Amino acid sequence: MKKIIFIFTLLCAICAHAQELRTDSIAADSLGTDSIDVESLELVPMEIVDSIDSIAAIEDTLIARPIYDTTALTDLEFRTMEWSLRWLDTTDCVVVHDTTILPDSVYKARLQAMECIIEMPFNESVRAFILRYVRRNPKQVARMMRMGEYYFPLFEETLCKYNLPYELKYLPVIESALNPTARSHAGAAGLWQFMPATGKLFGLEVNSLVDERMDPLKATDAACRFLSSMYTLYGDWNLVIAAYNCGSGNVNKAIRRSGGKRDFWSIYPFLPRETRNYVPIFIAANYAMYYGPEHGICKAPIEKTMLTDTIRTAQRMHLLQVSDNLGIDINELRRLNPQYSRDILPGGKTYTLCLPAEKAGLFIDRQDAIMAYKADSLINNRRAEIDLAKVTSITGSYRVNGVTYYTIKKGDTLGGIAKKFHCSVKQLKQWNGLKNDNIREGKKLKICK
Repeated sequence: MKKIIFIFTLLCAICAHAQELRTDSIAADSLGTDSIDVESLELVPMEIVDSIDSIAAIEDTLIARPIYDTTALTDLEFRTMEWSLRWLDTTDCVVVHDTTILPDSVYKARLQAMECIIEMPFNESVRAFILRYVRRNPKQVARMMRMGEYYFPLFEETLCKYNLPYELKYLPVIESALNPTARSHAGAAGLWQFMPATGKLFGLEVNSLVDERMDPLKATDAACRFLSSMYTLYGDWNLVIAAYNCGSGNVNKAIRRSGGKRDFWSIYPFLPRETRNYVPIFIAANYAMYYGPEHGICKAPIEKTMLTDTIRTAQRMHLLQVSDNLGIDINELRRLNPQYSRDILPGGKTYTLCLPAEKAGLFIDRQDAIMAYKADSLINNRRAEIDLAKVTSITGSYRVNGVTYYTIKKGDTLGGIAKKFHCSVKQLKQWNGLKNDNIREGKKLKICK
């Protein structure tokens, strides 16, 4: 048993409430643009951009489109978001955000002071999205700052493994709002919002039972390998981030249309409209997570602390078998194991099962009983053997799982059928719920003997 014990601060609360949101708009829907004229922030006239966009259709890529859009959140959506954050006990940590707009020089100086490799330039577009985070949605920033205590160490460890800039840990902030079970309308899923084909390309298992795009460990490793390969191709991190959003094909087209320039801001007008906002949002997310306290935004308080342990097993099992035998709430198990989309560990090869630490030893002690518990109904699914329907040539009936089915023919009577199958008319009526002797050609009768 490979033991991984860590402080589990938020995951249990996160997933339960995040499911209530529209997960296809978790991240940047919160950056709704009802008070920002995004088009006015673009660096070239829109008629030029529109003509460029009409020249080439956006190609289908393996990369997920962003899960945000540029429509404003409705009042109902804001109320839904506020409801989802009610689990935050702000008694000791009240979010009081700065309602003033700071001089541009402050934002610029702060971005320049950040310890990062990826360039974080300032412009009107970046400024607009910074304000969206720190003024419009301080509670969301507070929540993600606290969630970051759980996820960012994992991200940083993997980024370090592949020698990538640590600031890339904020990509999941804009992709999924750090929700490991987020799904977009396009089919992207998980913290890093992989499309199924991209996930499989980078070694993630995606099928009816398992979706490792929602496994924080495996998805983060896959994302880092993808980002590393993109940097080998472009040698510029902003281009890599753009390619993560719209695909390398669209970035390559923009480079060609710009005359071969390989700088994001130089190819900016030639990129898909949503990608032109993506890098500014990434810069704004870095700013918000880094300078939140300067805007009076503190980390949301911890709801609960949990130690967890990981069991490795090759046996097929259902989470309900574990839940009922170990006394763990099934929803808690689902939050700890979001990659099992049907609550089933398929078996046949090694899979991991994350449990509350105090239950790990009990699982080992009761493993045989757990595997046997409701196995036929939960996991066997008649996988071993099933009787084939057998046709009897003499009677024209067929038999399935101990029951004979006979199709009534023209001229048949209940008495004749009863004689044929060596039973009584009364039994035929009981087996088939008949109130009288009337029968109809083409209907089926059950003979339960």
